[in-house]
Amino acid sequence: MGDLTGPGITTRFRMEAADLGIPARTPDGRLLFVFGDTFEEARVGGGWWRSPVALYGYLPADGPVGWTAAVGGGHARQLRSYPHDGPTFSTVLPTDVITIGTDMYLHVAVHQGFGNVQWSEIWRSPDAGETWQPTAARFPGTLHGGLFQLLTWGLGEDGYVYVLSTGFQRNKPAILHRVPADRITDPSSYRPWGRRAGTWAWGNPPTAVLDGGVGEMCLRPLAGRWILTWFDAGGYRIDALVLDTPAALAGTPAANRVTLIRGGAWGQEDDAHVAQLYGGYVIPGSTLDDLHLTVSQWNTAAGWPYHVMHFRIRGLTGKT
Repeated sequence: MGDLTGPGITTRFRMEAADLGIPARTPDGRLLFVFGDTFEEARVGGGWWRSPVALYGYLPADGPVGWTAAVGGGHARQLRSYPHDGPTFSTVLPTDVITIGTDMYLHVAVHQGFGNVQWSEIWRSPDAGETWQPTAARFPGTLHGGLFQLLTWGLGEDGYVYVLSTGFQRNKPAILHRVPADRITDPSSYRPWGRRAGTWAWGNPPTAVLDGGVGEMCLRPLAGRWILTWFDAGGYRIDALVLDTPAALAGTPAANRVTLIRGGAWGQEDDAHVAQLYGGYVIPGSTLDDLHLTVSQWNTAAGWPYHVMHFRIRGLTGKT
């Protein structure tokens, strides 16, 4: 559909280079997109390093997401103040954001060098994303063998938040937890989904429910079902699964996966092949037959492109 960040698109927010763009519906009905490492110029390292930052936007009927404002005023400012490349950590990267009632919650991973997660934590916003404060929820980077560093979550009709998580290294499987929505900031209330003596149950030690080199993920309830999109690093592609419940992920055959966008080589891209792609987050307003995603791309050799794009996939239910 088009680029969402870059020169002439997000220049007015002083953020020409950014990735991720994790979207959520705010309590007051707007769309909020949360970005990772962000720079003023159109290149990685191009001045005024911030993370995370966020923009408010909208999904038009035809065309890419449009922007209305930045969190922080005229320019996109870091959601919480801290120095980058400090003695304890280098950057803080968002992994997913969720709205529960009148509050928004953002899970972030604290890195000392990319992929070396010291810990992760949950921030809360009571004002639709304008301000954020840390909660008491903090998770060690080593929790569950390093499988609770990068997560995605969705609120079910049963009052539970379902949490799919993995490591930040794109070489690990994913595990599943659930937590009552009103206890999302209480780490002791998270219950893993695991298999013991041939039986799956909540509270068993966590068992992998999604194999392979799992990268960025997006789990969302959608039209009475659940959709999972994720970057399959080993397969170099963004895949999707449509599920009746998140717990069904454990028994879903790999053959049910649908590839939405494939990786490709630089100079050989098209609408379905993207060089050095990652991410893949569902934009609110999507349906299973008209799915909208934010997808990131980073030319790690050149430092640019490093941006977020908007993709549209139609007819997913006919493929699942």
